[in-house]
Amino acid sequence: MAQKRRSLFFLPLILFICAILGGVYGPRIQVAIAASENDELSSDVRNFTKAYALVEQNFADPVNADKAVYKGAIPGMLRTLDPHSNFFDPKEYQALRDDQRGHYYGVGMLVGARNSKTVIMAPFPGSPAYKAGLRPGDIISKVNDKPTDNLTTTEIADLLKGPRGTQVKIVVVREGSPQPLTFTVIRDEVKRPSVQEALWVKPGIAYLRILSFGENTSREMEDNLKRLGENNIKGLVLDLRGNPGGLLNEGVAVADHFLQKGQTIVSHRGRNTAEKPYIARTGSKGRDYPIVVLVSKTSASAAEIVSGALQDHDRAWILGETTFGKGLVQTVYPLSENTGLALTTAHFYTPSGRLIQRDYSNRSFYDYYFHKDDNARNPLDVKMTDAGRTVYGGGGITPDQKYVEPTLDTFQVELIRKGASFNFTRSYFATHDTNLPKNWMPDEATLNEFHDYLLKHDYSFTELDFTKDRDWVERQLAIDMYVTAFNKDESERVAAQTDPEVERAVESMPRARALLETAKKTVAQRMSSQPQTSEAFAKH
Repeated sequence: MAQKRRSLFFLPLILFICAILGGVYGPRIQVAIAASENDELSSDVRNFTKAYALVEQNFADPVNADKAVYKGAIPGMLRTLDPHSNFFDPKEYQALRDDQRGHYYGVGMLVGARNSKTVIMAPFPGSPAYKAGLRPGDIISKVNDKPTDNLTTTEIADLLKGPRGTQVKIVVVREGSPQPLTFTVIRDEVKRPSVQEALWVKPGIAYLRILSFGENTSREMEDNLKRLGENNIKGLVLDLRGNPGGLLNEGVAVADHFLQKGQTIVSHRGRNTAEKPYIARTGSKGRDYPIVVLVSKTSASAAEIVSGALQDHDRAWILGETTFGKGLVQTVYPLSENTGLALTTAHFYTPSGRLIQRDYSNRSFYDYYFHKDDNARNPLDVKMTDAGRTVYGGGGITPDQKYVEPTLDTFQVELIRKGASFNFTRSYFATHDTNLPKNWMPDEATLNEFHDYLLKHDYSFTELDFTKDRDWVERQLAIDMYVTAFNKDESERVAAQTDPEVERAVESMPRARALLETAKKTVAQRMSSQPQTSEAFAKH
C-alpha cells in the first residue's frame, strides 16, 4: 500500500519537473506524459529518479514519500527560482482557495494565543459564533469534549471548522463566570469580505479599505460605494495598507473603476509570453473626485498594480511608505492529491512601463521579505506620469508623500507586547454591561479603571507616561472594547475614524485635487499640440 502511494506521488513529481525544464506547466503536460511513456525523459529527470531511488533504498530510516517529495524536493527546487514560487500541500491549498473565494465553513471567529492559552479574539459579525454569544477574551478549554491544553491555535481552529450544518460543542472559561460555559454551535458558511464596510470619515470624504483581492473584491467595492452614494463623494481615502495582493483580474477591475475608459492599468510579459496589456473597459463614467491612496511596505502585488496605475495616470495622491515590490505574475496550477503550485510566469509593469518587482538577487530571502532595502528603486528605470512627474521602477511604488508612523515609546511597547488593552477589556466586561451607547468613547472613569488595572498587574510606567499617551491609550481601548460591545466591523470603523494617517489623508485631499486638475490640463495641452491630419489627407 505504501509503495502504491509513493508511486501516486512520484509520477506527478516527474511530470512537474519535466514541465519546469520545458519552461511551461499545463499546456504541455500531454507532451511530458507522452515523453515519459516513450522513455524519452531528459537526463536531468533520469538523474533525479536515480537519486530518489538511492535515498529510498539506502537511507538509514524508512523514507516518508510525502515528506521527501512535497516537503523536500519540490520546495527545495522552487527556492532556487525566486522568493514567491511556492508549493501548497492539501491543507495550504484549501486555505488558499478559501481566501480567494472569501468564505469557508465553520463557526466564524478569530482565535489567537494569549499566555499559553487559545483565546477568542473576535467573532465575525453575523457568524454562528457571534449569534451563539461567544465573546472576545473567552479561553477555549474544550472542543467536542477534547481538551485544548496541548493543542496549537492552528489545531484548535481546524477542530472548529467542518461541514455546514454539523454541530460543535465549545467550552470556554470567561472572566467573571464561576463555571466554564458550554456553547453548542451549528457550523455554517462564514463569509469574509475582502472589503471593509465603507464609511464617511468627514462630510463628503469617504473611506474604503481593501484587505486583499479575492474573487469578489471588485463587486464588494462597487456595492459599498453604491451604498454610500458615490455621486455624493467629494473625496475618497482608499486604504491599501497591509494588502498582500491576490487575484490580478480583481486588481484590474478595481483600478478600472477609477480610471478613464481606454487607459492602461498594467501589463505583463515573461520569457514565453508576449506583452499583454490590461485596459480600463468601463472607466469611472465621469466621476473624478480626488483620491488619496494609503500604502505601506507590506502592500504588495495587486495592491501595487492599483496604486501604480492610479499614480501613473495622476488619478490619485499616494501617501505612506514605499510598497513591498512584488511584481511577479504567479500562476497557480492544481496538482494531484489536492495540492497546488504557484509559479512565476511573468513580470508586471505599470502603465508608464516601470517594473514593480524589487531585485532579489544577491541577498537572502530573509532580507528580501523583511524589506532590508528601503532604497531599492532602480535609478536607471526612470519613467514619467501622464502629467510629466518622475517615477521610478524596480522597487515597488514610491509614495508621493511619505508618512511614517510615530515611533512607539517604552510604555506603548509594553502595553502592546502584553496585550494590556485586550486583557483589560476582558476584565472590564466581566463586571460592566456590554451595551454601550453609539459613538461611545472611553470616558474618564474608564481610563481611571485602566490605570488601576495596570498598577494591579505590575505594569511599569509613570504618571507622566500615562498622561503623555492618554489619547493613544483611549484609541487602543476603544478599538478593543468595541469588538465586545458592538462587533468587529464597528471596531474597524472607530479605528479608521481615529487613525492619524487617515486624518493626514483627508488633509492631503487638496493635493489630490490639484494633481487631478494638472493632469487634465497637461493631457489636453499635449493633445492640442499634436499635428492634426486633414480630412482630405486622411481620405487620400
